[in-house]
Amino acid sequence: MIPDQWYAVLTSDEVRPGKPVGATRLGEKLVFWRDEQGRIACAADCCPHRGVALSAGEVVGGAVACPFHGFRFDSSGRCVEIPANGASAPVPKVFQARALPVREAHGFIYIWNGTPRAGEAGYPPLPWFEDIDESFSFGVARRRWKTHYSRAIENQLDVVHLPFVHRRSIGRGNKRIVNGPPTTLDDVHGLRVWVENAVDQGQTPKKPGDYPAPPDRPHQLRFLFPNLWENRISDDLRILVAFAPIDGENTLMYLGFFQRFMRTPVLRGAVNWLGARSNTFVAGEDQPVVETQRPFRTDLKMDEKLIPGDAPIILYRRRRRELIDAAQTKG
Repeated sequence: MIPDQWYAVLTSDEVRPGKPVGATRLGEKLVFWRDEQGRIACAADCCPHRGVALSAGEVVGGAVACPFHGFRFDSSGRCVEIPANGASAPVPKVFQARALPVREAHGFIYIWNGTPRAGEAGYPPLPWFEDIDESFSFGVARRRWKTHYSRAIENQLDVVHLPFVHRRSIGRGNKRIVNGPPTTLDDVHGLRVWVENAVDQGQTPKKPGDYPAPPDRPHQLRFLFPNLWENRISDDLRILVAFAPIDGENTLMYLGFFQRFMRTPVLRGAVNWLGARSNTFVAGEDQPVVETQRPFRTDLKMDEKLIPGDAPIILYRRRRRELIDAAQTKG
């Protein structure tokens, strides 16, 4: 995983008031819950007393309570009560659960993969697409892939596979020639891709270096580190994927359908639900292929022979490696 990054790991509706939720993310078992004000909290899913999963307990007074002996922990991980010692007894500081920095925005829950920082100002902004605002409504479907999240991300940046893996859906038309594709780093946070595939009529594909980003049309694909991807279908429709790392060999795909062309409440909900499910159909075409790729995790230097059409993947690997190296150097 890339250190010192905010990872989108759950949707907001997965954590409801009154009940803790356990989830393995970034290779660690975690517990999520909401305090009395509805604010999200996250900690290691392990009671420091006897090692029981806190997610098997309940939420009492905004704190998560261990199901074994009733120890209660607030959003900072501080133990606020040991029932066996009496409600008014002071709690030794040794009984501290490890809390993780956690934020909530845009319908997603993010956790910080790195050393906690002092104060809100010490953290970078949450990654998000500025062209998806509150005028969009959305539906989200989920699909678990048995692969590292870097493989799943690269599949969404791969414009070469469309006429083969998706020949009956989004790749119809047999457009095998890949022009470019123009790919740019928009800043330190992500990259943009312009897709222009064509039917092979004997022409020579345009090379990435000879094909600048078209100034007259917006990008189709955008990726924000560490794990958010957007397909810009139109001004009023986006497909979004959050690649939540479960561990080194498993990824939970959150497949979002964001739209603002249908605003009638009842119809809007139906359109969002159907749109999110259609995403799972397309992802289902990719999944059995991507899950065969080895090794699970990708990197800048590995035994693969890439072609010009792989430009987005090359740039993704290069920037990912730079972010990992920069974080390790700083550390």
